[in-house]
Amino acid sequence: MGNLIEQIRTAIPFDTPIEKLCNGPCTGCSKKLMDYLDMELEEKETLLATGHHPSLGEINRLKKTALKIYSVLTQNGLIESPDNQR
Repeated sequence: MGNLIEQIRTAIPFDTPIEKLCNGPCTGCSKKLMDYLDMELEEKETLLATGHHPSLGEINRLKKTALKIYSVLTQNGLIESPDNQR
């Protein structure tokens, strides 16, 4: 779970200025999605720090949530599509 959280924090641009988040049409509110994901990650980090051992289901749900949000952020132009990074 710790590795997954680290990968998510690296892949998602949480430090993006609000001006860039809310610039033009979007598919879902990028700011709200990133705020939600940040809260989820903080909750999981707190649980890990208290000795909680997550189940595979918990890890999978976090992964699915992060992938969906990553996809929306890519559609909104906040993350460069992996196909265009060549």
